[in-house]
Amino acid sequence: MKALALFSGGLDSLLAIKIIKDLGIEVLALHFNIGFGAKRDKSEILRQRLEQVGVELEIVDIRRQFFDEILFKPKFGYGKYFNPCIDCHANMFSHALTMLESRKASFVISGEVLGQRPKSQRAEALGQVENLCEANGLIVRPLCAKLLPPTIPEQKGWIPREKLLDISGRGRERQLQLVKEYGIEYYEPPGGGCLLTETSIANKLKDIQLHRQIVFEDMELVKFGRYMILPDGGRCVIARNEEENQKLNFYHPKMTQIKLIDCIGPLGLVENDASAKDKSLAISLTLLYGKTKANQPYKVHFEGKEIESVAFESKEKAQQFFIKE
Repeated sequence: MKALALFSGGLDSLLAIKIIKDLGIEVLALHFNIGFGAKRDKSEILRQRLEQVGVELEIVDIRRQFFDEILFKPKFGYGKYFNPCIDCHANMFSHALTMLESRKASFVISGEVLGQRPKSQRAEALGQVENLCEANGLIVRPLCAKLLPPTIPEQKGWIPREKLLDISGRGRERQLQLVKEYGIEYYEPPGGGCLLTETSIANKLKDIQLHRQIVFEDMELVKFGRYMILPDGGRCVIARNEEENQKLNFYHPKMTQIKLIDCIGPLGLVENDASAKDKSLAISLTLLYGKTKANQPYKVHFEGKEIESVAFESKEKAQQFFIKE
């Protein structure tokens, strides 16, 4: 017997895997990359956590499909921010269910806990997820299974229902007790985990959606840098450090890069169709956050040529352009 597990990297999904593994069932952990799980690659951290329970990891990249089909048209709407939790969970379950045959597995498990999250883990929401992904009784939630109707794996005797748990609510006392019992040392602290629940990310996505057509590359654009709205309506993003320089150094069909030539500093991006005034301001703002001196001209590479400009007058006055959070 084999199960596929939705593995976010968090404590609950790790415990769910451990419970099923201890029943003598082989488990393969699936981590679905939707593009908003983290700002850095955490594949090695995920593998380290799974080593504690002797389970292998498979990372499945569904960013494009999530962007095209889920992010902007969720059937069950958003949570507090820009998080389409019900549709997102159902989408991951759908992918996992279609993988059962190719991975020679029989059912899917997750670390969901009844009543833990107000949007996606109510009893009604769990039912909506199952209907959306057409689970047909093949989703087992080991941490709260006793509070839910018996699943196919339980009915067929693949899993003894008495070995499953009845955890509910937002408290973590029982999970932390299990951590001690199982000797688990590495796990992600409770809460968070999805960038779509961060105010700054949500506000940037909403702003772009109202401003112009969103493109796939915006998924990276909203994660990094200082996001500014310029006087004529152009949008500008300026990296905060060398790491963000690297993260923002990619082709974006709607943005043009501003690269500093004779001083050290950030990479800037401004919209292709911004006004000449906004483009000039974006260059000055990019220079402002570099190692520059007031009123001294510096060269930048922009739109295929070298341009001279001076840094914007002050970081304090630059605050007026920052998106409201």
